[in-house]
Amino acid sequence: MASRRILVVEDHEPFRRFIGLELQKRAELEVIGEVSDGLEAVQLAQGLQPDLILLDIGLPNLNGIEVAKRIRTLVPNAILLFVSLESSSEVVEETLRLGARGYVHKQRTHSDLIPAIDAVLGGKQFVSNDLEFTDPAQPSHRHEMFFCADDATLLDGLTRFIASALSAGNAAIVWATESHRQSLLERLRARGVDIDAAIQRGTYLSPDAAETPDLVRMIEAVRGLSDAASKAGKKHPRVAVCGERAGRLWAEGKTDVAIRLEQLCNELAKQCDIDILCAYPLPRSREDDESLMTISAEHTLVFL
Repeated sequence: MASRRILVVEDHEPFRRFIGLELQKRAELEVIGEVSDGLEAVQLAQGLQPDLILLDIGLPNLNGIEVAKRIRTLVPNAILLFVSLESSSEVVEETLRLGARGYVHKQRTHSDLIPAIDAVLGGKQFVSNDLEFTDPAQPSHRHEMFFCADDATLLDGLTRFIASALSAGNAAIVWATESHRQSLLERLRARGVDIDAAIQRGTYLSPDAAETPDLVRMIEAVRGLSDAASKAGKKHPRVAVCGERAGRLWAEGKTDVAIRLEQLCNELAKQCDIDILCAYPLPRSREDDESLMTISAEHTLVFL
């Protein structure tokens, strides 16, 4: 069987390695290039002329939607398959309108990637089952938790989450310490996100992590962000809610307060269209593991 030449466009290196390992399971799938930047992806695709391009949404300098628009003109024979954390049906539908053959939700990559590749290379369409019937008016509830070995891991995770939301026209709010808030701005700018415009439009807020949790104020903030995204032209906007506040409370030994904050987030999700990402330090002892089991139960997904 002739090999199929694949270009992987993904800015998160560990996930890019995972994709590479998955593709190695099939001898006929040949990775001819890997790239983490949107603009570089367009240039590399034009030079390599791959058969298939695996493409993320949230990319530095040029998001995946814009990359797809340019590639459709420059590399018309390449098959596009999106692999992204973005889960709104509006975004999925937009990628398919642009000519993509499929869309794999990153949470289902392990089970869906190879079947999706087989489908699109065979001329069929593939969309992960958890996205296929999503109703934008009644979006699914995502409340995810990830562990950070250091500040760089924390900032990388929050940056990707925020960039993905803003690149899709949604809004974001992050509760972080002062030093981390400044680092996030720098990282978002480095990825090509026009964060200053988002702040001016009111689609990005960054309160202090030390701010006392209050459900009413949280609802007001999220609804304000959603209204701002609507005014900026986004239909059925979602708000990315993220930060280190609950994780810091837990690290200080205030497990009950951290759990209550996570419960407040779940109550918030019942009233607003949001996606939530919580950053926690790595557990240090068996006692830490036990307390985290209770906190983990408040989340829909935990990344180790």
